[in-house]
Amino acid sequence: MNSQSGGKLRASMGRFIQRQESSIIIMLILYMSFVSIINPTFISSANQFNVLRSAGFPLITVVGMTFILITGGLDLSVGSVLALGGVITGMACRAGFPVPFAVLLGMVMGMLIGLINGFIVVKTGIPPLIVTLGMQYAAKGLVQVLTKGVPVYPLPANFTAVERIRPLGIPLVVVFALLVAVIGHVILSNTEFGRSIYALGGNREAARISGIRTKRTELGVYVITSTLAATAGIFMSARLGSAEAAAGTGYELTVICAAIIGGTSTFGGTGTIIGSVLGAFFMEVLTNSLTLMRISVYWQNLVVGTILILAVLLDKYKRNLIMRRALKNVGK
Repeated sequence: MNSQSGGKLRASMGRFIQRQESSIIIMLILYMSFVSIINPTFISSANQFNVLRSAGFPLITVVGMTFILITGGLDLSVGSVLALGGVITGMACRAGFPVPFAVLLGMVMGMLIGLINGFIVVKTGIPPLIVTLGMQYAAKGLVQVLTKGVPVYPLPANFTAVERIRPLGIPLVVVFALLVAVIGHVILSNTEFGRSIYALGGNREAARISGIRTKRTELGVYVITSTLAATAGIFMSARLGSAEAAAGTGYELTVICAAIIGGTSTFGGTGTIIGSVLGAFFMEVLTNSLTLMRISVYWQNLVVGTILILAVLLDKYKRNLIMRRALKNVGK
């Protein structure tokens, strides 16, 4: 009986280790335990609430970024789109437009930028890195032109009231982010569009030959990501009570890092929404814990950059390991 229980336990552990999310789960548990010992304030309910609320903003966009990375693409413009979405919504509110219409304008702006990104990538074949880097600067420039570097302030009370909405005591941004994550998980796992995303990242030419509309799929993931980034910017403006031109600074690094740490491959074809959600949470835990331990922001950037490099190296190692196993099985 004991041997059977031990065998089942080993089998369960083996299945867990093979899951893409296993690395981030183990890392998250070990790191949170370590920080809790160093600084017990970290596990206080007030601090955990702050971590959860802050994690909602990158969590919204990390779903779309996961889609893009799985297809083998990249979007560096999400930080500027976040700022632009908030600024457009804030200016519309200040101009007297109804809040729902102002929010819709901000989201449409994000959708438009995603459409431009996707169209250029699909139609010209220019690498997404170049296209979205150019859009990052273009969107940032547009924000500066619109605001002259001055925050859009004050915003109407009925807009900022969104920040005070807490279903079951949970901030609305977190509820919305989790809803987006659930929808993203269902799309990847149970829809034709999700299967097309994986196929596109796994083997683009094979996907095209098999009848998958690769261009439409690729265009779609960029539109989704930019729309989500603009939506995150709208939520951030409601939280701050103003639309800041610099709101999205470094946001793209956080989102990309969260997806990669969560197990999404930079080479395409591999990734899960669950892993990316855990990655986004880990990034906020990391930032929060370093701040609590009074570590300089300069060292924080060094830590985040180092973790990103290690995550890519781990991804490369896993891919090589899987390939070697596949070749060994073929040889048999």
